[in-house]
Amino acid sequence: MHSSSRRPGDQAATQTVDEEELPPKASAMIEAMRDIGYSLESAVADIIDNSITARASNVDVRFGWRNDHPWIAIVDDGFGMSPEVLREAMRPGTRNPLETRSKDDLGRFGLGLKTASFSQCRRLTVVTRQGGFESVARWDLDHVALTDRWTLLRPSGTEVQVLPCIDMLGPSGTLVLWESIDRIEFDGRDERGHQQLNEQMAVVTEHIARVFHRFIEGERAVPRVMIRVNLAEVVPFDPFNARNPATQVLQEERVATKTGDVLMQAYVLPHHSKVSPTEYQRVAGTEGYLRNQGFYVYRNRRLIIWGTWFRLAPQEELTKLARVRIDIPNTQDHLWAIDVRKSRARPPAAVRARMRQIVERIRSSAKRPYTHRGVPIQAGAADAVWQRRVFNEQVKYELNPEHPIVANLRADLDATGRTRLDAILRMAGDAFPAAVFFSDYATNPRAVEPATCDLPALVALAQIIATSNPGIDQTGLTELLRTIEPFASWPRDVERVAREALRE
Repeated sequence: MHSSSRRPGDQAATQTVDEEELPPKASAMIEAMRDIGYSLESAVADIIDNSITARASNVDVRFGWRNDHPWIAIVDDGFGMSPEVLREAMRPGTRNPLETRSKDDLGRFGLGLKTASFSQCRRLTVVTRQGGFESVARWDLDHVALTDRWTLLRPSGTEVQVLPCIDMLGPSGTLVLWESIDRIEFDGRDERGHQQLNEQMAVVTEHIARVFHRFIEGERAVPRVMIRVNLAEVVPFDPFNARNPATQVLQEERVATKTGDVLMQAYVLPHHSKVSPTEYQRVAGTEGYLRNQGFYVYRNRRLIIWGTWFRLAPQEELTKLARVRIDIPNTQDHLWAIDVRKSRARPPAAVRARMRQIVERIRSSAKRPYTHRGVPIQAGAADAVWQRRVFNEQVKYELNPEHPIVANLRADLDATGRTRLDAILRMAGDAFPAAVFFSDYATNPRAVEPATCDLPALVALAQIIATSNPGIDQTGLTELLRTIEPFASWPRDVERVAREALRE
C-alpha cells in the first residue's frame, strides 16, 4: 500500500484564477508621464533621435508664436511612417525595452515621442508621409482629462493645412508639433516673452551641437545629418577638439563583452598656451574645463552623459583637460542602465573594472601639460626661480637661492648682506598668495600668465648672466639662457635677448 501526499501548491494550481483587467486611469496616468524629468533641450533631443533612426538627412527645429501662443516643431526628411506604424508610435509604451532592435536604433522604451512631448506641451500633433500617403494623429491632454479615456484624435485635412511648418514637410518625412506649451515660464506674451523663448532655444541649440556632434560632423561610413534651428545650421561642438594637432590622442582601449565591444578613446586637450583664446573658450564650453573633464558615453554615436569620472577619480584642476570617449552599442542599454530620457548611465562591473585600470594612465597624461611647462629638459633644479618642497606632507614654494642670477648677487654681498637677502627671499616665498593664485588660474589662466615678453627686463637680467661669464659670445649666452628661468618661458625671444644684452 502506497501513501500519497499533495504539495501545498498543487491544489491551488488546479483552481481557476479570476482575472480582472485594470487599465491605468487615463487622466492621471498621462499627467504622471509629464514629470519623468525632461528638460526642454533633452526633450527636443529625444525627438531628433527618432529622426536620425528614420534615416533623415535633414532635421529642422523651428519655433515661433501663433495667436500669442508659442509652438515648437521638429521636421525631418526621413522615411516617414505608415498609418499603422504611426498609430503604434503614438501608443504609450509601444515597445518592450528588452526587444532586439536595429543596431542603429536610438530608442529603447517606446516612450520617447510621448513622454518628451508631454513634458513640454499639452497638445502633440504628428504628421507623417510615406509613399505619397499622409497620416495624422494627435494627443490632446485637455481632451484626455475631460473624457478620462485614451482617445487619439485625428485632425481634419483642413486643420492640417494651416499647421506651423507643414509646408516644410516633403513627400517623405515627419513633422512633430508641440502646441499649448505650458512648461516654459514666460513674463507675458509680448517682446519679453519672445526673448525668453529665444533664450531657451539657444540652450537647445547648444545641447544639440554637443549631443549630436558626431552626426553633424559626419563619420566614416555614416551619412552626415544637417540639423538647423530656425533655418540656422547647427555648428557641431567636438568636446575632444580632435582636429587640433596639439591634442594628445591616447591608444584606444577595447573591452569585449558578451553583448558587444566597448571602445574607449582618451584625449588630452591642448594647454591654453597652444591654442587661440577663442578656441580655448569654445572647447571649455559653458560649464568650463573643470566640469567637463571625465568620461563621455556615446550610445550609437549619440552622447548620453558627459563630464563625470563615475567616482573612479576626483575632478581636479590638473586633470581638467582629460576627456575619454566611450562607445557602447544599444545591446548594452540594460547593462548601463540607460534611462528613458537618455541622460543617465552607469557602467557595468566588467567595464568599470577596466575603466579603473586605465583612468590613472589617462590622468597622468592629462597632468603633463601643466607640470612640464616652462623649464626645458636640459635645465637643472638650480635653474628654476621657484622650488617646490615637500616636508611632512606639507607643500611649500620657495624662491631658489641657487638660481644663477640670485647666486651672482649673493656673491657680491658680504655676510650681513647675504643674510638680509636670504631673509627677503624667505619672506617672499612665505607670502606667496597660493589660494588667490589657484582661484585666478582656475578661472582664467590667460589673465595670470603675461601675454607678451617683457624684453627690457629680460635683457637687464641677461646682462647679469653675461657679466658673470666673461668672454661669452652670443651663441653661448643664448644656449645658457635657454636653460634658465624666466628666459626658458620665452624660447622664441632668447636669441634676441642675448644679442641685446651683449650689445649694451
